[in-house]
Amino acid sequence: MENCIRASGDFLFLDIKAVPGASKSALGEIREGRLKVRIAAAPEDGKANEELRSFLAKALGLPKKELVIETGEKTRLKTLRLPISAKEKLENLLPEQLTQRSQRHKG
Repeated sequence: MENCIRASGDFLFLDIKAVPGASKSALGEIREGRLKVRIAAAPEDGKANEELRSFLAKALGLPKKELVIETGEKTRLKTLRLPISAKEKLENLLPEQLTQRSQRHKG
């Protein structure tokens, strides 16, 4: 499992670094124990947080209400709480994104 993910009880915790104001929401690389997530929303009035939750919920096939910003509501460094049932989907999503990214850099 990637070092940005940890399990505790019935939950997974995903450490991210949010990058608001992107032209398109997308997953980035993992650095310093955090998954970089570009967010297609401005960091004002909670818009970036809502887009972050919507984007990840769609990517994981989860209802948005199951993704909770545990810490970092007003900062770029955030920890999200997800149900433990999302573990396999999350593990599959991260390597896929990292593989696609490395293939683009090679070409």
